[in-house]
Amino acid sequence: MFDKLREECGVFGIYGHEESARLTYLGLYALQHRGQESAGIVSSDGERLHAERGMGHVSDIFQEENLARLPGRSAIGHVRYSTAGKVSLNEAQPFSVKCSFGQIALCHNGNLPDAIEARQQLERDGAIFSSTSDTEVVLHRIARSRAGDVVEAIAEALRNDEGAFSMLFVTPDKLIAARDPRGFRPLCMGELEGATVFASETCAFDLIGAKYIRDVEPGEIVVVEADGIRSLKPFAARTTSHCIFEHVYFSRPDSLVFGRSVNKSRHLFGRHLAREYPVNADIVVPVPDSGVAAAIGFAAESGLKFRFGLMRNHYVGRTFIEPRSSIRHFGVKIKLNPVRDLIEGKRVVLIDDSIVRGTTSKKIVKMVRDAGAREVHMRISCPPTIAPCYYGVDTPTREELIAAQNSVEEIRQFLEADSLGYLSMQGMREAVGDDADTRFCTACYTGKYPTQLGANVMTSRQRESIPAD
Repeated sequence: MFDKLREECGVFGIYGHEESARLTYLGLYALQHRGQESAGIVSSDGERLHAERGMGHVSDIFQEENLARLPGRSAIGHVRYSTAGKVSLNEAQPFSVKCSFGQIALCHNGNLPDAIEARQQLERDGAIFSSTSDTEVVLHRIARSRAGDVVEAIAEALRNDEGAFSMLFVTPDKLIAARDPRGFRPLCMGELEGATVFASETCAFDLIGAKYIRDVEPGEIVVVEADGIRSLKPFAARTTSHCIFEHVYFSRPDSLVFGRSVNKSRHLFGRHLAREYPVNADIVVPVPDSGVAAAIGFAAESGLKFRFGLMRNHYVGRTFIEPRSSIRHFGVKIKLNPVRDLIEGKRVVLIDDSIVRGTTSKKIVKMVRDAGAREVHMRISCPPTIAPCYYGVDTPTREELIAAQNSVEEIRQFLEADSLGYLSMQGMREAVGDDADTRFCTACYTGKYPTQLGANVMTSRQRESIPAD
């Protein structure tokens, strides 16, 4: 893939529908952009849980044969992107356990940065882990809880976590959704033919014909069972810290995330960027696909022509066979190719959502020049990324982030672009409607984190880089 920050995963759940497993499959299909390494579904037939997990894309894993092994009227599902190389079935979610509360399965979008300390303590107490995932820590806490029921045990297991979690749990008779008090990661709630549905993004609802009702609120636990739906607020209130990068890159533009259209936010990113960094040019070209909406906004505000000057190959799998002989920039070329007749002789404004290490951006700038562009002006629809994320984003170390080590001018020189402009923090906040009622986490751009981070705190990437025992 490109040199991009990546979301760890997406979750989907449904309670009260005869086709729960197949609808979960479709929901995960819509959320495939949030994770491509593994996927899994756990269903409930009212008496016991049934699980199917596998490596690869959703459509590769689930066929009629194994979907038929997932009976029942409730199910949860998960798509995952691995971070530092633990590409194994042991890491695939949902995870499940049988304990004093009966069977329970869990899937998680987010990151618990202090999980390494909790894991070490649990191991000292005799716990045995089968994965590197912080999610497994939560299951062990639930299994050891002396709470009166499973809902109380879940609240107890999560009460002291300062990280990011949008979680779905399924038991033989319940589906439970939980979201951290700061609301880092999205989790929305919908309805389909009397069934209750949860998903990371509303695009999953659109595919199955479900109606979006509301977001699961920060700090809320929603319990769905035969008697109906109930809501609990068992966690101490915190200042809201929605991940702003959901609107910059992660989420699909056709989704509502944090109650706001992602497409609208990205369009406004481009308009603000055009005001802040105007340029005398001929055409605006997006780096597909995440740069498209911002590029449309930039073109509309600047009066320049919008052109799809780069074509993306959407059929590239997770791996491909490289030629034996060397081909310059092969890794980028197999995914992107310039449309020469649109670019040749033109002054091009190249719009992308972010620059991480800068290596891919450099190759794209050269590719556009080689296609005959007279000038290449790079515009980025977010501020420079200078700090790692501890709340569920696959972020390189600070040392690997080009903007943490270099000025904008130094980055421009590295890219060999004629000019470079990043969207300002103010422009980004205005575009997402960050007002008195909404707060976003911008730690990756400021280095100011909304939670206290301990000495042993780890990103998902750092945690997964630890060799397994």
